[in-house]
Amino acid sequence: MLKIGVLVSGGGTNLQAIIDNIESGYISKAEIVTVISSNPNAYALERAKKHNINAVCIRKHDYADFDGYMKAMENHIDSCGVELIVLAGFMTVLSKEFTEKYKNKIINIHPALIPSFCGDGFYGLKVHEAVLKKGVKITGATAHFVNDETDGGPIILQKAVAVEDNDTPEILQKRVMEQAEWKILPEAIKLISEGKITVSGNKVRRI
Repeated sequence: MLKIGVLVSGGGTNLQAIIDNIESGYISKAEIVTVISSNPNAYALERAKKHNINAVCIRKHDYADFDGYMKAMENHIDSCGVELIVLAGFMTVLSKEFTEKYKNKIINIHPALIPSFCGDGFYGLKVHEAVLKKGVKITGATAHFVNDETDGGPIILQKAVAVEDNDTPEILQKRVMEQAEWKILPEAIKLISEGKITVSGNKVRRI
């Protein structure tokens, strides 16, 4: 079983999607061994506890500097034997040293079709606000590996979602989550856990 550590900052809806797909048997070769939140009030921690998953809060301001925070994250991840780190709405940018240590072992879900509406400053509702301001007709989500460039790692899966005329950022966010994020993040985990993904440079190939 592939041991997963999920990093979250908020409500944990993507975490719930992973849990649901593990419990249904769709993901049959992976298990969540820990959930780490940067926010002690994150509902994601409660979601984890309801499913008897180890859940901890590691906060930046509890450490003298960012390096200390990152080291605490590493120590916990390594102590749990995590083999794949999943960013599911994690709002802290990871250090270059961290992403290099776990190269091709960290994945993220981004609420747009990379390379559009991504990079520094594009997170949460800001992504959907930018999509609506630009007037594009198609958006979506991207599951990708994480490297030291924000949203710049190899793309695993993408799924398109229509933008409707009367969308608000909140309505569009909900549709992207339901139609894309909650689908392709579990699928990416399933593919990786079954050994059906290879990475060469910045390209991902399905076996």
